[in-house]
Formats: sequence, C-alpha cells, structure tokens
Amino acid sequence: MIRDTRFSVEEWGKWLAFSARDIEDRIATLKQPSGSLTYRPQYVFNLSREYRHLMLLRYSRGDSIDLLSQHFVPLLEAWEEAEHLGKSIWTAEQQHTRQAWKVNLDHYINCFWLVGLALALQIPDDQWQRLVALIGNEGEDALLDRVIASRQPGRRIGTELCHPKPYARLLDTVLAPRDKQPELLKSFVDHWYADLDRPATKTMPAMYTRPYWYKYHELEGGYFGYWCIEAVAAVKAFGMDDTLCLEHPNYPGDLLRPDSPTTTPPDFE
Repeated sequence: MIRDTRFSVEEWGKWLAFSARDIEDRIATLKQPSGSLTYRPQYVFNLSREYRHLMLLRYSRGDSIDLLSQHFVPLLEAWEEAEHLGKSIWTAEQQHTRQAWKVNLDHYINCFWLVGLALALQIPDDQWQRLVALIGNEGEDALLDRVIASRQPGRRIGTELCHPKPYARLLDTVLAPRDKQPELLKSFVDHWYADLDRPATKTMPAMYTRPYWYKYHELEGGYFGYWCIEAVAAVKAFGMDDTLCLEHPNYPGDLLRPDSPTTTPPDFE
C-alpha cells in the first residue's frame, strides 16, 4: 500500500522510473572521459545521493522493506569513490564545509538518515563499518554519536548538539525515563518538519539553514517523501515505544515492521 498519498501508485512509479534512469545515465556518463576533473568527485557523490533518494521513493510508493537494502552497496561505493577522487581536488576548507556536521545541516541529516536506514534494515557488518568510516565526525554530536554507538560500542559521544533545532527534542526523548519517551517522541515527530524551517542569519542564508529538500513537494519531480528517519533511528537504537507515532504522516514506522500487515507490498520490483 502507498505510504505517502501525495502521489498515486502510478505517479510514484513514474518518479521511480525517472530516478532509476537518472542513475543509469550518471553511471554511463562516469564511464566516459571526464570533461571536468574538478567536478567529477561531486558528480560521483551526487550519484550516492540519488541511491538514497531511490530508497525513499520505494518506501513512499509502498515497496517491500526488503527491497530497500539492495541500494546500500552502490550508495557506499559511489560515496567512497567520491571521497577518493576528492582527496586531490577539495581543499581542507572545502572538506570541512562538506563534511562537518556543525556547519552542514544537509550532511548531518544525510548521515542520520543513512544510520537510521542501516539500523532498521540491519545491513551486514562490513557495510556498517564502511558507512561509519565515511560518516566520520566521531565525538561531534550528543545525539547522533549516541545512535551510532548503539551498534558501534566505544564510539566517543559528543557533549553538544550540532543542531539544537529540531534535535533537542529528540535528545530529550532519548535521555528521558522510559515511561516519558512515547509522548516526547511524538512531540519531536509532530514538530520535526516545521522546526527544520529555520530562519536565515546574518552569516547563513536560508538555503543553508534548512534542508535542500524542504520544499521539494512544490517542484515537478524531486520529491521523495518527508520521512522523519531520525526518529526511527532512535527507536531502533534504544528500543523506545513508538506506538503513538504510528499514524503520523511523517513517521516511517514500517521500516521497523517489515512483516507487518500494514506493509503488505504490491508486486513491485
């Protein structure tokens, strides 16, 4: 069944096919001599992003949860290749801007989503280790470090939140007594999307203070669903009760219930 009713099954199918073709075209382009060696690392990195979008498109359409993990290896391969190529292209300042959670909200969220997907899909240890190596930022965040440490014992935990809005609510949930967690978790999910609409500052324009995908629903193509995977990551990591969130349109609870009657998939491939 469709998990995001913004589109019909046919419309989701159209955008899934478009995404798959885009990935094929990018792979074909990468097999050709590069017209710009300086842009090639970013082009390869964007390919990894498209695999993540494809997973979320599949989830939104209602595909079986078991089909999502097939995209993890090519995603990791593209990201690894981008980092390899970028070593001789990106300056230290560019690397910091691209990778530091504190200064790059998009990268922080992307890492959180991939960790959440990895935990929910129970990817193999070798893939998990590759993902953690790519993510880096050990000891930089009081929340995401904790989530990663649930499967990576010994990871150093940050003392501060890189992005208090909206993630202070989720950290409070994780640290709360177990009987308080369900209500706090629901409050985080309720406020998640609105709280990501963060105002611009004197030093940071709005395009950097809210996610790049924030208004994708207004565009022709590009939209893959607004799913609070951060909440799923915390639920999986700490065994929290997510019952109050299960009917929320932004909560992807089916990721944690692949065999549930609510996730009976159509016959998609």
